Amino acid sequence: MRTALLTGSLVLAGLLPYGPPSPLPDRLADTGGGSQLITAVAPAPGSTTGRLTWWDRRAGRWYEAGGAPARFGANGLTEGASRTQGTDTTPTGLFELPYAFGTARAPAGTAYRYRRVTERSWWCQDNASGSYNRWTEPLPADCAPGEAEHLIAYRTQYAHALVIAFNYDRPVRGRGAGIFLHVNGKGATAGCVSVPERAMREILRWANPRRRPHIAIGTDSGPLAVTRY
Repeated sequence: MRTALLTGSLVLAGLLPYGPPSPLPDRLADTGGGSQLITAVAPAPGSTTGRLTWWDRRAGRWYEAGGAPARFGANGLTEGASRTQGTDTTPTGLFELPYAFGTARAPAGTAYRYRRVTERSWWCQDNASGSYNRWTEPLPADCAPGEAEHLIAYRTQYAHALVIAFNYDRPVRGRGAGIFLHVNGKGATAGCVSVPERAMREILRWANPRRRPHIAIGTDSGPLAVTRY
C-alpha cells in the first residue's frame, strides 16, 4: 500500500510516467501527414536486424496494424542526408513510398500502382547516367550494366517490393540508389529494408496511396533515433 501511494505521488509530481507509453508515431517529429505509417527500427546504428511495424491513424489516434522482423544493411544504418553510395548501409529518415513492383503478381487487394518486373527491367545506379536512381526499360546507353541492378535477377527479394523515395526526387550523385522495402534474401541487405514474404504481402494489401503512407527508418535512441524524423 505504501509503495502504491509513493508511486502515485511520483506520478502526480511528474517524476514517473502515467499509463502506457504513447504509440511510436506520436513520438516522431513528423509522420508525413498521412493516416498510414511504417516504422523500421533497429536497436543500434550497427544493427542488421530490427522491427518493422505498420500503423493506421483513426479518429486522431495511431493503432498498430501489423509487424514483422526486419533486416537492414550489412553495415547497419547511417544518416540518410550524408550517406555514401556503395557502403551497404540503410539510410535513416522519413521517406515517401512512390510505387510498388515485383517479379510476382501483386497480392489480391493491392491498391498501389504495381509494376511487373520483366527481362527489360533495370534500376540504374550509374552516377554518370541521366537515369540515375530510376527504373528503366530497357537499360539506357548511358547507364553501364555493371552500375545497374537487373531486377529480374532478384526473383526472391523482389517478388514484392515498395520503392523507398530515398535520394529520389532530386537525386544527389554518390548518395545512393535503389533503396526498397522488399522480401528477405539470405541475410542482411545492401542498404534496403527487408521482411519475410508473408509480411511484404500483408503490407501491400494494407497500404493505400490515398492515405499517403510514409516509412520512417531509424534506431531506438541516439543520434539516429527514429523519433528525429
